Amino acid sequence: MATDPKRPKLGEVCGSDAPLANFLSWCERVGLTLSPKVYVSRRDTVAEYGMLAKEDIGEGEVLFTIPRDVLLSQDTSKVKSVLEQGKTSLENASGWVSLLLALMYEYTRPHSHWRPYLSLWPDFKALDHPMFWSREERESLLKGTGIPEAVETDLANLQTEYRDVVLPFMRLHPDLWDPEQHTLDLYKSLVAFIMAYSFQEPLDDDDDDDDDEEDKVPNPPMMVPMADMLNHVSNHNANLEYMPDSLRMVAVRDVRAGEEVFNTYGQMANWQLLHMYGFVEPHQTNSNDTADVQTSSIYKAAEQRERQGLLVEKWKLLCEMDMVGEKGTFIFGKTGCLTDTELYTTLKILCMQPELFVEFKENEGWEEAEDENEEEKITRSLSIEGLPALDCRWKQILHVSVGFTLDSYGEDIQTDRKLLGDETALANLSSRARRALHVRHGQKCILQKIWHLTQPTGATTQSLSDQS
Repeated sequence: MATDPKRPKLGEVCGSDAPLANFLSWCERVGLTLSPKVYVSRRDTVAEYGMLAKEDIGEGEVLFTIPRDVLLSQDTSKVKSVLEQGKTSLENASGWVSLLLALMYEYTRPHSHWRPYLSLWPDFKALDHPMFWSREERESLLKGTGIPEAVETDLANLQTEYRDVVLPFMRLHPDLWDPEQHTLDLYKSLVAFIMAYSFQEPLDDDDDDDDDEEDKVPNPPMMVPMADMLNHVSNHNANLEYMPDSLRMVAVRDVRAGEEVFNTYGQMANWQLLHMYGFVEPHQTNSNDTADVQTSSIYKAAEQRERQGLLVEKWKLLCEMDMVGEKGTFIFGKTGCLTDTELYTTLKILCMQPELFVEFKENEGWEEAEDENEEEKITRSLSIEGLPALDCRWKQILHVSVGFTLDSYGEDIQTDRKLLGDETALANLSSRARRALHVRHGQKCILQKIWHLTQPTGATTQSLSDQS
């Protein structure tokens, strides 16, 4: 396939994009090597910047290599020693404070080593996470998706973090940081910048002892110039590899000339993509899309069928077993329930007859050993294919709880579907409204399918525990 002669060669820039030209020159100076088969552009990409193939690329080919000293983190910044000395006072739940302080310092220094890189985001206006939307927009456009609640938590946490951790530290080092310049607004923008563009190196797999898995501390995030130029799709064609002295982007399948090169940010549902990165994939193309059913909706559904006293006892045991929680959720994807063990155990206990529950509780939740294929059985029973064959009592709880979840959205699925099918109406929506629409519709599609598959047949009005 011939390349378009109007497309720029490596290092050339469309129009007058001086920041991109400066960045590419900087890449050459610091030893970041780019394959001659790819180039960076604003044209023909799905977002602000992107990488395209200038020639056919074969699976396994290296697209670019980044020396580790080019990465921007608290360990490479000019303020590394100060951050290291204050490490104890900077410890926090997010684990991002040191990187954020490093970014605030480097972003506002005219002669920073990373100035050509950071200049690609002159005011962060390209970032449009829901955290930058008004509360009214979030509540009207994203009602029921779980995003408004997540954003409110984020905003409260970052404001507390800035006030209680960052400001006191900056005041101890007035020669490096100035609260008048390094404001809460800048801090908020850099939080979104890290959410959207940072990378987190996986932990080494050398230790085979799974007993300590929960005690392992994840690596802190870092900024990776050039790698963050690549946009995301679930069906990606490139992947970042971590080497001792460098990082490299490698094609994981053939890429044709003219195609965009896509990385993956992980198995991300649309609500996660919008919350953390500010964009979405169309529901049909995002194989990782999910929808949540609150554990409280399961309880509410069981309340309609179970005696209150016994239900309280059952729920207390489920909480002790860490199957449910006050703000817990059961996650459903396009193939079925992704938290299948938790949901299976919850439905099983909720539908236990009183005498069996008493025995189960006396054994502290332990039963006779299940067969070795139990895990496979659980996954199969809560898959899309297995749901219709569930016990009618289990299906009834699921059906009602999914109905509660569908009712929590502002609009029904038919309204969203009609809007998606009207090209004129869709084009007239704001970018925020379109992205929110894709999130809502994707979740509702998954939930509606579960709702249809769990419609009880021949349900009676008996309490759940009284049914045989």
